[in-house]
Amino acid sequence: MSNAGVAGQAAEGARDASQQMRGSRGYQVLVAVGLVCYGVVHLLIAWIALRVAWGGGGDASQEGALRALAKTGAGPLLLGVVAVGMLALVLWQAAEAAFGYGRVAQEHDERRRLRKRLSSAGRAVVYLLIGVSAARLVAGAGSSGGQEDTLTGRLLQAPFGRALVVLVAAAILAVGVSQVVRGVRQKFTEDLEGDRTRAVRVLGTAGYVAKGVALAVVAGLFGWAALSADPDRAGGLDAALHTVASQPQGSSLLTVLAAGFAAFGLFCFVWARNARS
Repeated sequence: MSNAGVAGQAAEGARDASQQMRGSRGYQVLVAVGLVCYGVVHLLIAWIALRVAWGGGGDASQEGALRALAKTGAGPLLLGVVAVGMLALVLWQAAEAAFGYGRVAQEHDERRRLRKRLSSAGRAVVYLLIGVSAARLVAGAGSSGGQEDTLTGRLLQAPFGRALVVLVAAAILAVGVSQVVRGVRQKFTEDLEGDRTRAVRVLGTAGYVAKGVALAVVAGLFGWAALSADPDRAGGLDAALHTVASQPQGSSLLTVLAAGFAAFGLFCFVWARNARS
């Protein structure tokens, strides 16, 4: 048998194994746990964002939400559950990105299937980062602050550094716009088996739009850093939400964004019960 034939058989075997794994009850439970954890993280971000909006302070980022979770009585246990749940989500989305043969993907043409596979790859990265952060907090290592600043500083020092940071800003903005479009066009319903009620659509729309707006502000901060050649102007979600809070009527604007993040968190609970694969 040719090398191409052997590779084809290996790929087919991997697809079959992945499909069997994803069809198992245990795996589906893990995915549901992961989505619930993802929802909890967004509810914590919403709570911290509200505190920031009205002068309470806090780190309104995914890392900040995990640190808030760590401070509870069952912190290590809850963080362990988050880490395991995120790993299940990574496996779920990695399988979609690698094989792209889920029922949702089969309903579209090759171009849309490719976009869905790329989207799954992006989700897998996000889930992996959250899971690693949770695992590090359980281990007591935590994450150092200013990671975005450090990355931006390194990029600015590289040849064509400003152009690279602009590209990063453009990529983040593209993701933000895609989130808004996904929310407005209610494309998130494709991920659900059922429960496409008006309330669920409102939660999903509000959640995705809020996340998209926050990412657009993050992109603006990276763009500002590129224009000023100052890496300190860059920042992640926490910096973006604090930037919103510092604007005229910022407290009200940030309260609206916090409500959106809370809506996304609640949507994740529905998603967990009706995840479509």
